[in-house]
Amino acid sequence: EAYSASKGGVIALTHALAISLASKKVRVNSISPGWIETRDWKKESQRETPILKTIDHQQHPAGRVGIPEDIAHACLFLSSSEASFITGANLIVDGGMTVKMIYAD
Repeated sequence: EAYSASKGGVIALTHALAISLASKKVRVNSISPGWIETRDWKKESQRETPILKTIDHQQHPAGRVGIPEDIAHACLFLSSSEASFITGANLIVDGGMTVKMIYAD
């Protein structure tokens, strides 16, 4: 519940700031990442142990869990001139899990 509320708060703040800062030509967007596989938070001796199971990857419509570079590429796009007409948006980068809405047990 706290996670959902905080994500909703970030999206609402994104909308509000996009309107507030538009006159200054500042674009404001947010990114809602899905499952991102990273071992960096683990102790170095445990980094070889997979965090996620094969089913975790298979249940994503994209066929895999995200990697940090997926989020980095989204950030680069949103900050580029190619996204100059995008503001107040929340970009979901989750390999299709939000639209699937079914998770394996």
